[in-house]
Amino acid sequence: MTWTIRPPRAEDQEMLAEIYLSVRRETFVWVDPGKFHREDFAAHTNGETVFVCEHENGGVAGFLSLWPADDFIHMLYISPDFQGFGAGTALLQALPEWPQHRYRLKCLVKNRRAKAFYLGHGFRVTGNGTSPEGDYEELSFLPV
Repeated sequence: MTWTIRPPRAEDQEMLAEIYLSVRRETFVWVDPGKFHREDFAAHTNGETVFVCEHENGGVAGFLSLWPADDFIHMLYISPDFQGFGAGTALLQALPEWPQHRYRLKCLVKNRRAKAFYLGHGFRVTGNGTSPEGDYEELSFLPV
């Protein structure tokens, strides 16, 4: 598939919120799904730089949100229909100065698929902690 990475448009907001809500409910099965709301997307990305991944047919496949001041990847979510086809990789590669720049993120320990994705893209475990959704590991991309 061919991916285009671009800034979000006003008309993307509903789809981005839907991807965020549905993927969280599908993935974080150990969390009460009633804790996730459509409005979370706007609140959780406030002040962040959002990158949208669009597939070749023009539909939104997913997004990445970045807190640039800390080089912190806050979220990377791909619609289940597009997982495993390179959309997440395209989003990482669209980050400023990738792969020469150090980025970090938090990944829930129970989210094994996401952790495998990040480790496969050069991230390394550099810390750990606890959040309301469970234990997490801090992962850092350390350029070589």
